[in-house]
Amino acid sequence: MAKFDDDDEMYVTLNLDEGDVKCAIVTIFSVGDKDYIALLPLDENDENEDGEVWIYGHSEDEDGTPHLRYIEDEDEYEAASDAFDEFLDGQEFDELV
Repeated sequence: MAKFDDDDEMYVTLNLDEGDVKCAIVTIFSVGDKDYIALLPLDENDENEDGEVWIYGHSEDEDGTPHLRYIEDEDEYEAASDAFDEFLDGQEFDELV
């Protein structure tokens, strides 16, 4: 489930075995012909103290409903992680300019 808050930031709630986790959407990006989403898990105060980011496969059905998938293939996860690192490097450069 995705929703916007008052600041127009997008969030998604993941239903995990250990309970629901609210995550801020950092970005949606592509590697080859696959899309991925980077999520920042938030605590009960809507904060992320450790900087941990979760990466999932991302797709949308014909109605625009988003779907996330766990990335099981190690090589695929590494490629997505590298692409996200490049995104972060670009963001840091943009902030300096």
